[in-house]
Amino acid sequence: MNETLVLTPERILEVTEDVLRRFGLAKATVVDVARALDVSHGSVYRHFPSKASLRQAVAKRWLDQANAPLEKIAEASGPAPARLERWLRTMFSIKYKKVCDDPEMFATYLVLAQEACEVVKAHKERLVDQVAHILSDGVKQGAFQVADVKASARAVFDATIRFHHPAHSEEWSDPALSERIDAVLALLLRGLEAPPRKR
Repeated sequence: MNETLVLTPERILEVTEDVLRRFGLAKATVVDVARALDVSHGSVYRHFPSKASLRQAVAKRWLDQANAPLEKIAEASGPAPARLERWLRTMFSIKYKKVCDDPEMFATYLVLAQEACEVVKAHKERLVDQVAHILSDGVKQGAFQVADVKASARAVFDATIRFHHPAHSEEWSDPALSERIDAVLALLLRGLEAPPRKR
């Protein structure tokens, strides 16, 4: 065993993903991860004290990777309505890509996410905060009229749930989905619009 290897949490998580892909969620063990890293399982436990904490960290890493491009859009400048639409379409696209490119791993991550309730809750809150940030910019720009930014952000997130929640993934192959997304986004953006200023 190569115990001199510099073992980082990130390296362990990368290898854990490979192990999950190879053995599946039900059969993959911490010993399998350690074997793939060529270290003792005690070395893995020094970074992740239990199998549950390792699985939680894998779920968090997956969600964080999905969140990164969305955060960039939320923090960017420019007209808020266009940013909000881009943010929502990007979120939908990220989910579809994960389902289409690797359905088995998507199913695995779905189970991991269900186990890691606090991780998922924090992830959703970050997403709602990003929408709230865009809405707040829209109010400052005079593009949106929103009384309660956080409540409205949550409403936007909830109103589009069919297009991003994994429970609806079987519906994402519907040929009419693109039209439905267009209709929902047009309705949302119209509902958020500030009335024209009186001259």
